[in-house]
Amino acid sequence: MSRSPRRSPPAPASAPRGSGQVRIIGGRWRGTKLAVPDRPGLRPSSDRVRETLFNWLMPVLPGARVLDLFAGTGALGLEALSRGAAHATLVERDPGLAVALRDACVRLGAQATVVAQDALAWLAGQQVTFDLVFLDPPFADGLWEPALAALQPRLATDAWVYVESPAGTVTPVPPGWALHREGQTRDVRYALYRAPAPQGAGTLRHDDSPATTE
Repeated sequence: MSRSPRRSPPAPASAPRGSGQVRIIGGRWRGTKLAVPDRPGLRPSSDRVRETLFNWLMPVLPGARVLDLFAGTGALGLEALSRGAAHATLVERDPGLAVALRDACVRLGAQATVVAQDALAWLAGQQVTFDLVFLDPPFADGLWEPALAALQPRLATDAWVYVESPAGTVTPVPPGWALHREGQTRDVRYALYRAPAPQGAGTLRHDDSPATTE
């Protein structure tokens, strides 16, 4: 009586194509890895950019109320919490990414709120203000100007706003904002602005004032 050939056990499921990891680079969760699923437009800020940015932000992070408006992997908002921010609100419209963000926050015990909603629609219904905002939307969507306009009433006095955009572009910002620092890699321009006081939505302008580049 012949025997059926033995079947090999099924191979473990592989990670989604294009998926990877990004790590928290400083603070109490230093070295913690966050998943980067394969999603159109998902492009976490590089280690180099985040290291520079959080060196700039070091004096203002303790106790800050943070908004990560297009959170994606949560790398910016969670990095801020790791380094001493009091609370972070992470807004992400992709349901799968929002679930991953919640899982990460639970795993870390993070003082964070995850909002699974369109960023601009969510902003329209808010009354709270923030000390620090990260604005790094999918580049293809072109949401910098409407997002910055909608952010105006939600900024605390002397709030800081980080803006990331394609290399070679200067995002128009509201009148009165001061460009504190900026830098550029081959792919992105990153800039940190100071918004001196809450204002209503107004005309945006191109900020061509001098700034330090690192």
